[in-house]
Amino acid sequence: MTIILWIGFLFLILFLLFLDLGVFNKTDHVIKTKEALLWTIFWIFLSLLFNVFIYFAYENHLFGIGKELGHLMSGEEAALKYFTGYVIEKSLSLDNIFVIVMIFSYFHIPTIYQHRVLFWGIVGALLMRGAMIFAGVALIEKFEWMIFVFGGLLIITALKMLFSKEEKVEPNKNILVRFVKKFYRVSDHYDGHKFFTKINGATATTPLFIALVVIESSDVLFAIDSIPAIFAVTTDPFIVFTSNVFAILGLRALYFALAAMIEKFIYLKISIVFVLIYVGIKMILSHSYPIPTGFSLAVILLILLLGITASLIKSRVKKH
Repeated sequence: MTIILWIGFLFLILFLLFLDLGVFNKTDHVIKTKEALLWTIFWIFLSLLFNVFIYFAYENHLFGIGKELGHLMSGEEAALKYFTGYVIEKSLSLDNIFVIVMIFSYFHIPTIYQHRVLFWGIVGALLMRGAMIFAGVALIEKFEWMIFVFGGLLIITALKMLFSKEEKVEPNKNILVRFVKKFYRVSDHYDGHKFFTKINGATATTPLFIALVVIESSDVLFAIDSIPAIFAVTTDPFIVFTSNVFAILGLRALYFALAAMIEKFIYLKISIVFVLIYVGIKMILSHSYPIPTGFSLAVILLILLLGITASLIKSRVKKH
């Protein structure tokens, strides 16, 4: 019965991806801020709507779900954990947007093709994160002390973000990019929205494909941060995976909505640092002093709100 649930969810995601690229964005076009905001609202609404399903599914233990380390979750508990996980993943994905902006700027990717690159980047991220989530759940279930390792990893990552210099995009140092260049020549020009083209009869990659490779490789690093973070909330694989998926699915629209003004949110990265530190501490204390999920949700929302508010105030002061 649980397998039916997983298959049903995967078909839902495939259907949504088909609608996105095959219907609504079949023709390449520049996504304006208004359109991006509407899509962002749609993805958030869909994520919250799915949480209603989470509530009823776990409340009635449909498809045999609801057990977490021997504990039978109620619908309210499951819905709260899903929403908290979604908020964590969504907030951490904001840092991803900073990097995507730099990657597109470095490669001079035309705005009209950016959606297609992000689409396939997110498809790859979904597959990769799915594998990492199941591996992480298996490790925690077999070795309980792994929760402390993940917690420590988050704190170290947060401190590294806090004290590190500004990130730079260096494709020539990227292992995957160097691997691709061993087998394919890299074209200097674009061939529409194609990732591969022909040069003198030989197959070559376009700058779009190289940008895609860099985005995928950078997401590996973000996944190392974000996936352990949600384990602080729950180890239920369905809640972890679905909250992760819906947070990522809305990343494209969020990018186009925020890309033009992302630099105004100067304190957002500091907020993300404190979110990671808090979640890391929560994981380390999980066995001795478990922190309620509702309290954690309130703390995370407060941290993000403070960062956004401080950024907007600073931006307004600069104008005047």
